[in-house]
Amino acid sequence: MKQLIACLLCLLLAPAWSLDLRDGDVLIYRHALAPGGGDPPDMRLGDCSTQRNLSDAGREQARRIGDALRQRLGALRVVEVWASPWCRTLDTARLAFPGVTLRERPAFGSFFQQPDREAQMLSAARQLLAGWRGPGVLVVVTHQVTITGLSSVFPASGEGVAMRWAGGGGKVLGRLAAPPH
Repeated sequence: MKQLIACLLCLLLAPAWSLDLRDGDVLIYRHALAPGGGDPPDMRLGDCSTQRNLSDAGREQARRIGDALRQRLGALRVVEVWASPWCRTLDTARLAFPGVTLRERPAFGSFFQQPDREAQMLSAARQLLAGWRGPGVLVVVTHQVTITGLSSVFPASGEGVAMRWAGGGGKVLGRLAAPPH
């Protein structure tokens, strides 16, 4: 059964891996499965009990994201992970990339329930991404609204977008399918 799942995963990811990824590229992932939409009105950063969190399937999906990348990146390595300060993004990052330096980056937080903050947050996120040079690949774990604002891609939970940043702007290289759940 594990071989069948691995084979299906390879087929799902195959189109994305025809990409020419190189040092300095960025893989931006939407957090793994977290049932619902938005956060409860009393949500507080730093208190996971007040937030929408990963389900059991989401935690397993996060592990598979990391497994798939480690198998496919070849000589390239994920050398750093940035995540929004929401528990579901931090948990996705920790489960997918244990042992990799994780940095909490508020610029990649969700503005879903605060659309007036969109321009400011996306500007800060673009500035951080434009400063990334590697070596290796940077992974960012964030939210749908942030990814869509940066790439014009509307990702599913656990889906990634490969991008290259140059000249102050980002170019979408392709999409990385979410591992099945």
